[in-house]
Amino acid sequence: MQIPFRSSERASLGVEWELQLIDRETRELTAGANEILEEISLDGAAEHPKAKHELLQSTIEIITGVCTTVEEAKSDLGGTLAEVSAAAERRGLGLLCAGTHPFTDWQTQLISPKERYLQLVERMQWLARRLQIFGVHVHVGVRSPEKVMPIVNALCQYVPHFLALSSSSPFWVGCDTGLASSRTKVFEGMPTAGLPYQLAGWEEFESYMETLISTNAIESVREVWWDIRPHPGFGTVELRICDGLPTLDEIGAVAAMSQCLVEQFDTQLDRGYTLPTPLGWVLRENKWRAARYGLDADIVVDEKGTVRPVRQAILDLVEDLTPTAKRLGCEAELLDVERVLAVGASYQRQRAVAAASGGDLRAVVDSLLAELRDGLPTHPEPSSGPAGPVPGPAECAGGHAA
Repeated sequence: MQIPFRSSERASLGVEWELQLIDRETRELTAGANEILEEISLDGAAEHPKAKHELLQSTIEIITGVCTTVEEAKSDLGGTLAEVSAAAERRGLGLLCAGTHPFTDWQTQLISPKERYLQLVERMQWLARRLQIFGVHVHVGVRSPEKVMPIVNALCQYVPHFLALSSSSPFWVGCDTGLASSRTKVFEGMPTAGLPYQLAGWEEFESYMETLISTNAIESVREVWWDIRPHPGFGTVELRICDGLPTLDEIGAVAAMSQCLVEQFDTQLDRGYTLPTPLGWVLRENKWRAARYGLDADIVVDEKGTVRPVRQAILDLVEDLTPTAKRLGCEAELLDVERVLAVGASYQRQRAVAAASGGDLRAVVDSLLAELRDGLPTHPEPSSGPAGPVPGPAECAGGHAA
């Protein structure tokens, strides 16, 4: 089976941002995508070119066009965000982004009336119905299929860096899961989600896809939801590991890291280098550590079991990528990684708000609404200690925080 790879201009950039629709009175995740997208669609088109349906009717995904710089991608997202936000406001709805909603029960959500999603739910049942999760995907252009799988394999060693920095889903159906990223574990329930298989090259990727399609495991390549995957139609490597990011500042930071890493690996391939293919057990262990501990994780850095703080590994990566960022014009956005480390990742900010409010997760929703509107906070959120009324991990059977 041949899968054509539509080569892209080197280091071109695209970003997808999944937004939650929030009832401003109840702070619940609320359907409204159908009406909003119909209002803002252009010239009678079925859908806005940069605002799309997602699985749930309480979600709108906004996407960029093909961009050259991170600044351009942020501006592109900002323009569409303004359109969606205005239409949502007219319906009493607000917008936020985080890997999960702090307390809405996934069983209350409506599936989008698109055949693709209805078929997905029919096939996957409970696994698909509970996908009340939200992420940010970054596409970076690659010029040839021969480079794609080596770059995907090499990028996998940075899964804990991206996940720790972006973790924003500590709460699930009203309780604290004890994880920095519960979204990660929910999504891993899907049979073709999670870490990619480390395939030797494009022909092996084609062979694997042929097996999945011929055995009716999937209908198309689009149904392989790896954390990092080739996107043949766009001619990109797509990084899908990040939780939903509450601010454009954070999107810029992870987009800059993504663009710089792919560009650096592309350059190394041009110079005849062989890119690293990390050990599978190291990748699985590090992803778990980042999902559990976020920026407090210690990650494994070699096959001998040497560990180091992921926070320091992220700082070292920023330093290593800075010359590439200067060439790509995204140095300012790359340095925003340090701003995130200073104020805390979203999961930390959310827990601090919950603690300061006595466990009222509606306050967490309000803080996320404010962050999307105002940007990354300049100071860490105040905390008054553990949020007593929020059910803890042992009580995560469900329930809402008051």
